[in-house]
Amino acid sequence: MIRRHPGMRPASWNQRNQRAASPWLRPFLAIEWGLEWVAFGLGRWALLEVLEYLGTFSVLIAVIFYFAESGNRVKQRHYQAWQVINTAQGKGGSGGRIEALQELNADKVPLVGVDVSSAFLQGLNLKNANLLRSNFSSADLRNSRLAGVDLTLATLNTANLRGAVLDGATCAGTDLRNADLEGARLNGANLSGAMLDNADLRGTDLAGIRWQQLKSIQGANIAGVRNAPPGLVKWALASGAIDQPNADQ
Repeated sequence: MIRRHPGMRPASWNQRNQRAASPWLRPFLAIEWGLEWVAFGLGRWALLEVLEYLGTFSVLIAVIFYFAESGNRVKQRHYQAWQVINTAQGKGGSGGRIEALQELNADKVPLVGVDVSSAFLQGLNLKNANLLRSNFSSADLRNSRLAGVDLTLATLNTANLRGAVLDGATCAGTDLRNADLEGARLNGANLSGAMLDNADLRGTDLAGIRWQQLKSIQGANIAGVRNAPPGLVKWALASGAIDQPNADQ
């Protein structure tokens, strides 16, 4: 803040007029001299200094209110994100749901029970999201990053998960029937109680998965699975899975 101090008293007009080197400069000198007197008068006016203090104080109050209202702004942002998701429920396309889901997850908001069935969600990034009992049936999740997500009791029936990363995902009791997991990565995923009937697992990376309590894998295509744990392929084929590199056969 600039403190105002009264300036020096302007010279008289006679003194200022004597400085004029040419008569045509006098009108300009007269204007300057008048403005100097105005500035001198205002500089001695205490009201201007008070107004300057009030202006600084109002800025301080605005800053305080800005931070005090930050919680409400976050809540409003979350409300709008949920509104985007719920309004587009059951519809195709993205409808802003990719951004809404990622924003909520970035703010550590649980996405329990979220319904984005049939949505276009390619490249979705929901690392470590809580997707308990969520509905992603028929959703397009190609190349999505879903490492560490909790998909317990979630529905991904007929979902397209080609090239998706689900490392460390919890898929306990998850419905993955008819899901397309070709080329996906499930390193260390927990598939206890999961249903993989008729799923396309061709080329899927299954390193370190917990599979011993898989509920069903009837009709799943396990051709070319990578890094399958010992005993998985043999058990899967005995449980009705198929090894069919050409899906059209």
